[in-house]
Amino acid sequence: MKKIVKRTLGVAAVAGMVLVSSCRTPADVAYIQDAPRDSVMEQRGHFAKSIQPNDLIYIYVESRTPEATVRFNQETNKVAVTNGAVLNPNTSVNGYLVNNDGEIVFPVLGRIKASGKTHAQLAAELERRLVNEGHILDAVVTVKLLNFKISVLGDVARPGVLEVPGERLTIFEAMSMAGDLTIFGQRKNVTVIREENGQRVVGELDLTSKEIFNSPFYYLHQNDVVYVEPNKKKKRTSEQDNVHLTYITTGVSVLSMLLSAYYYYLLSKRIN
Repeated sequence: MKKIVKRTLGVAAVAGMVLVSSCRTPADVAYIQDAPRDSVMEQRGHFAKSIQPNDLIYIYVESRTPEATVRFNQETNKVAVTNGAVLNPNTSVNGYLVNNDGEIVFPVLGRIKASGKTHAQLAAELERRLVNEGHILDAVVTVKLLNFKISVLGDVARPGVLEVPGERLTIFEAMSMAGDLTIFGQRKNVTVIREENGQRVVGELDLTSKEIFNSPFYYLHQNDVVYVEPNKKKKRTSEQDNVHLTYITTGVSVLSMLLSAYYYYLLSKRIN
């Protein structure tokens, strides 16, 4: 009976500790805490970004004379070119891969510098060249990103690589796609790692402040890495767990050695 009571008290104590550790105030987990409800704020952030090497971009040329666009569109062009090589006519090519020099190879026009330009700027350049060089008199060009993806790491429900349909993604949309932050994720210190023009830029976001809307990292870019750091309580718990595990492992090893020694002692006495 005493053993049952002790076990019950032990289970209750553990449950109480878990309950206390999981209780956090709304101030710890609420987003955009300082924004008055029913308020209007000017959004100064933008999501337009420049094209980077290894981007896969979709280019489509339109005209009131459809036959004039055939050789410029991969859907209708029988011979597609990429990185300077002519592909098999039966090969399906989806988009233009920007090479390490920041270039694409476009039918008829040849090599074109794409990196460093926005999609709108590249589209305008292609339209200008198609018209000025006499290929299409009323060219309208659409440029889109095909391989938009980001990585989300740390204290979120579903960390991993997120494939994004489209070209516009906010940090809150990314957190939603990753299943939201866990109760232990730091909402005031979310790190975004971004590569721009050959440089690695590190930014921080405070998900609890309305100032996040003015951050250049509010809109995520291609290949961004988002890291949600665990809070101090989880770090302490992790360190304590490691210490406890070390103690338990050492204790088991010592107990095993003592039992082995005792066994051999009894065995030697029986033989003698």
